[in-house]
Amino acid sequence: MKKAVIGFGIFGVYLIYSLGIRHQQPVIPKPADLLSSSNTKSGGSTSTSAATSNTTAATAAPPSSPPANSSKYKDGTYIGSVADAYYGNVQVSVSISNGRITNVKFLQYPNTHSTSVYINQQVMPYLQQETIQTQNANVQLITGATFTSQAFVQSLQAALNKA
Repeated sequence: MKKAVIGFGIFGVYLIYSLGIRHQQPVIPKPADLLSSSNTKSGGSTSTSAATSNTTAATAAPPSSPPANSSKYKDGTYIGSVADAYYGNVQVSVSISNGRITNVKFLQYPNTHSTSVYINQQVMPYLQQETIQTQNANVQLITGATFTSQAFVQSLQAALNKA
């Protein structure tokens, strides 16, 4: 009898704990926090510091020099294929003007769970900005949103193939 009471007690604590954890939002640093942390910290995980240094390097490049492949796209708006991001689908449209990518819009993204919405609201601007900077689909995948990043690249590449 004593073991059963202790077992139910442990199960109850586990149940309450898991319900509490499920509704907490993950802490994702904002863009300013990422840049300032890379300047102040020399250690940390290699994937975070590498992604931050690549982002910093991409933003430090002067926008006045056009990339070598700037004229390989036809002007217009192209819609990419729907790509599976495990928690939902991703589909993008890309606008091209004067042979350059000028805008990337998310037509679909995982939005059925509150955590997916929160993460994607943080990630989508990074992916859009990096696409415009690189002028191709070779963007850095974002840790914590790997499935969304991979699906974004697939849909973007399909749209650029049409251009």
